[in-house]
Amino acid sequence: MRLLRYSLIAGSAAVVTGALMLATGAAVTSAAGPSRAVHVAAHQPSARFLAEARTALAGYLRHDHQPAELVHPARNGLRGTTKAGSYNWSGYADTSTTKGTFSAVSGQWTTPKVTCTAEDTITSEWVGLDGWTSSTVEQDGTLDWCFKGTPTYFTWYEMYPAGTIEVGTSLAPGDKITATVSRSGTSYTLSLTDATHSANSFTKTATCAATTCVDTSAEWIAERPAFSIGIAPLADYASWKLTAATETASGKSGTISSYAANDEISSVDATDSYDLSTPSALTGGNSFTTTWHNSY
Repeated sequence: MRLLRYSLIAGSAAVVTGALMLATGAAVTSAAGPSRAVHVAAHQPSARFLAEARTALAGYLRHDHQPAELVHPARNGLRGTTKAGSYNWSGYADTSTTKGTFSAVSGQWTTPKVTCTAEDTITSEWVGLDGWTSSTVEQDGTLDWCFKGTPTYFTWYEMYPAGTIEVGTSLAPGDKITATVSRSGTSYTLSLTDATHSANSFTKTATCAATTCVDTSAEWIAERPAFSIGIAPLADYASWKLTAATETASGKSGTISSYAANDEISSVDATDSYDLSTPSALTGGNSFTTTWHNSY
């Protein structure tokens, strides 16, 4: 029998529409980008369908999610890399036991294309601070959802447990994304640039007390979101390649592999019998690819 250890892992929380709201203890302001005309790709669903999908998604994830519980211990780790398992995360995390260690994380990727069936499935790609070894997250990224058999794509950010996400609706497969989360003291800046459809880009600022947001991990993750009634089936995204991964730890800039302790995370099914999504080994210390295997 495989020995297991348990840990709280926060993932993406509730999606909300309309005005931005935060729970007590986190204040957010936004800096809107310049107004520009955006040419949406021909394959994009209609604005009416996207509005319906966004409303449905808000309802689908309206309750705060439960964190994943299962984490595998080390399995043949090399050069400081620990192989780990999670019900809902796949990718890499750098970890520390010292509060305030991490102050920035970033990465680049191309939005993957999901293959849909009649089943509602979802996947999310992001970078962030906290969550792997703590119960809060400060993160932003992209979300790909199969709604009524049709793929829909959004950009978002989150300061869990405040339970907020802002969604850009013109995201499309192939869009070039750069995402960053940085911290100065208790002030956080969450920014995402969609170089293909600029309307999806945003910069948000938030505050979180050091006793709440402890900054003991940095992550680069493909996820199937978890919430109060369970974990959603993972959408078939084929593969997701994360490049140009950087972090700042103890004031020093580096990559995933330059930090002494990093976890290589595979997403596993509820019975812990097979993998749903697995990461490749690191290339150049700052690049990897996760591969989809199954939805649940």
